[in-house]
Amino acid sequence: MKINNKLNLVMLFGALCLSFSVWAMSLDDAKNQGLVGENSSGYLGLVVNNSEAKAVIDEINEKRKAQYLKLAKKNNLSLAQVEALAAAKTIEKTQAGHYIEVNGNWVKK
Repeated sequence: MKINNKLNLVMLFGALCLSFSVWAMSLDDAKNQGLVGENSSGYLGLVVNNSEAKAVIDEINEKRKAQYLKLAKKNNLSLAQVEALAAAKTIEKTQAGHYIEVNGNWVKK
């Protein structure tokens, strides 16, 4: 293989790797599409079964839980108390038209 062809392949591979992040669904995309909502336990929930949206909420919920644990320890609260406070705050801040969980059901705010 010529050097130019190898260089072109390396550049193409690099561009493909960078573009994968563009293909990934964002939280805003998932919420705008009605796939994801804020649930009553302080975490994101899956409104519509979608593997991309599930991957987004799994990643974000893991980060939220880590943050909630830090806040609980810092403020001498239980994880459940922090989750309840976070749920109230995130539901309050949810945009109109996005989903929230009310009494176990998904409803548009």
